[in-house]
Amino acid sequence: MASCSSSDECLAPLTNTLLDTLLAEDVPFGDLTTRALGIGKNPGVMTFAARHEQVVCCTEDVAALLTRLGADAEIVTRSGTRVAPGQLLLRASGPAGALHLGWKVTQTLLEWAAGIATETNDIVLAARAAGNAPAPGVAIACSRKAPPLTRAVAVRAVQAGGGIMHRTGLSDTILVFAEHLAFMDPCSGLDQAISRLRANAPERRIVIEVCNPDTAMAAARAGAEALQLEKFTPEELSQLRASLATAGLSPRIVAAGGINARNVGEYVKAGADIIVTSAPYAAKPRDVQVEIRPA
Repeated sequence: MASCSSSDECLAPLTNTLLDTLLAEDVPFGDLTTRALGIGKNPGVMTFAARHEQVVCCTEDVAALLTRLGADAEIVTRSGTRVAPGQLLLRASGPAGALHLGWKVTQTLLEWAAGIATETNDIVLAARAAGNAPAPGVAIACSRKAPPLTRAVAVRAVQAGGGIMHRTGLSDTILVFAEHLAFMDPCSGLDQAISRLRANAPERRIVIEVCNPDTAMAAARAGAEALQLEKFTPEELSQLRASLATAGLSPRIVAAGGINARNVGEYVKAGADIIVTSAPYAAKPRDVQVEIRPA
């Protein structure tokens, strides 16, 4: 099956520091069982295969980790590829001690990342199937609400699934919430906020979160370049887009809140330009079968 990510080059590799942290968490003082059995130097072979259909993610990082442990690793299937059950993902050879040290760390990484990547891709495919999205299609953007300390893996998995990141953190985008406007002048808060943002961050798009049609229209009239609609229904989104068009306003429409593969098509048909979702972070990991045997 074809790769679902735009290119392998866009998937930033996990750092060696993170790989070492993952390893240290599972085997802080080595593998007691393998050492006690005295089999650590015996040559072995380890293979990883998809047990279920999935979008593969992090095979490159697994290969890097196993190489750091002293094994030779061969990537068979690259991140971003949607595969059928039984597809071989990666094979490694080397001392049994190295293979056992990396076994569960790498298996868990592949399974967890594939869960996010597959769910992201399911949403991307469902959005495309909705049909009336403007070319090149509605963007599926995952929020930064990944479980704590997992964002580096989550970002890679989202990209492998064909999605983009909504925000990687507070430092990269402008997104104004009601909680920000609460500190502005109550009579001219929107105008004041947009004026300051244009002066202090002129190269950034101004996005304002809105919770009802009235605040959405007010933000658009004030000059917001994008409106993030929090928990609007598809019907409310469609009505808002019509009202904006009547008023001669054309901000980008970002739909957020409770969107997943089952309902994303409704938001696409209603006229969303961007879909923001955190659903992939709750995805079930996709099983990967690991076999270790003597060489």
